[in-house]
Amino acid sequence: MDNAKTAAFKFALKKTMPIMTGFLFIGITYGVYMHQEGFNFLYPTLMAFIIFAGSLEFVVASLLIHTFHPLSVFLLALIINSRHLFYSVSMLEKYNIDGWKKYYMIFGMCDESFSVNYTTEVPEEVDHGWFMFYVTCLNHFYWVFSSMLGGLFGSLIHFNLNGLSFVMTALFIVLFVDQLIRENNHVSSLCGVLVSSILLVILGKEFFLPLSMLLITLIFYIKENRKVKAHESS
Repeated sequence: MDNAKTAAFKFALKKTMPIMTGFLFIGITYGVYMHQEGFNFLYPTLMAFIIFAGSLEFVVASLLIHTFHPLSVFLLALIINSRHLFYSVSMLEKYNIDGWKKYYMIFGMCDESFSVNYTTEVPEEVDHGWFMFYVTCLNHFYWVFSSMLGGLFGSLIHFNLNGLSFVMTALFIVLFVDQLIRENNHVSSLCGVLVSSILLVILGKEFFLPLSMLLITLIFYIKENRKVKAHESS
């Protein structure tokens, strides 16, 4: 490894160390959760490596033990990770580098990798392309390793962990409350709660979620489109 690559790796390691601590906790929880659902450690390890989308992996874990609806799963996965469409547009210029690294970085662009690669001011002595590659690679490794660790650790637990599946519900509640505190108005939050509640009553728990997310996305698309047209006409 030459000096430029070494400097890029060291700088990427420094920038991703805080992410590693968070991934260890959530990944181990995910691995233990998968074990409690009846899967050995290979499942969370391979899912972490191939899917590499934390919140979606928790959802997929619960879907694997129920009746499989391919279209619902596809729509759910698409909507949950639709934010990556906006990430990718923001990274078009930064990821415009030659070689195979670009394709791996596109595959591995999670929330944390996007945040670090988009906001970090890379020193002149550090190769920018290799820095972004190592950020993606390290974050990927943290998540796969912690998920595998959780799967292995879950097999050593011999006491009752009923209720661990609530961890995903708790995670989304925390994210929702955090958004509620930070936002200037609560239109988006109230819209989400209202639409989801109505469709839950009408459609039941098996189908309400993907349709709720589609309808919410459509509502805000129309809302933002009207705002843009109003701005252009003024």
